[in-house]
Amino acid sequence: MINSRTAFLAAPVLMGAYGIIRIVDGLDGSRGPGPAWTLGHLCFLGALYFFVQGFTAMRTAAGGNRLSTVGLWAGTAGAVAVGVQFAIDLVVGFLSADRTAMEDLFTRIQDVPGVLPAFYDFGPLLFFVGQLILVCQLAKRRILKPWAPVLVLIDTTLPFAEKDLIPLGAVLLLVSFAPLYRSREVAAGAGTENRSGLARSR
Repeated sequence: MINSRTAFLAAPVLMGAYGIIRIVDGLDGSRGPGPAWTLGHLCFLGALYFFVQGFTAMRTAAGGNRLSTVGLWAGTAGAVAVGVQFAIDLVVGFLSADRTAMEDLFTRIQDVPGVLPAFYDFGPLLFFVGQLILVCQLAKRRILKPWAPVLVLIDTTLPFAEKDLIPLGAVLLLVSFAPLYRSREVAAGAGTENRSGLARSR
């Protein structure tokens, strides 16, 4: 099993890598298809895997209560939705010769009933909602700093304002998650409420 200390570091770092590669990919005025498109999307899929690992440890550190469980399942469902979206992007990139062909294929896929709401419009929002719930739970228990939910909320809104700000959002997550990857008790997933209590008392 992945050490959750690694997850709390790897998830933001890989997300930031995606954001940087995305910027580089767009320097010629067009994003995808090509190696940068593929590498960037693989980085983000890796980030999603580590985020889900982190969500599981966060729920445990929060005591496994009902609200943290809702956060875990909402965040995981959202991660799956985002993962499907990025998997579609990868397939489209592999099957297309240029950006125009990509746009045509995207349109055909997104015209399939249910695809847009499930994987583009509403499904991905669950990822951000679940993450914010878990971070608020840990801030309430003083495992995370009181301002951590604010930074996570800012990270959530940045891509909607400007996707080129994704690397900045990744830095905010690294700052927010610092107590989690620095504390062996919390990041180990604890497994018991006693360990979570130890992390709270610090």
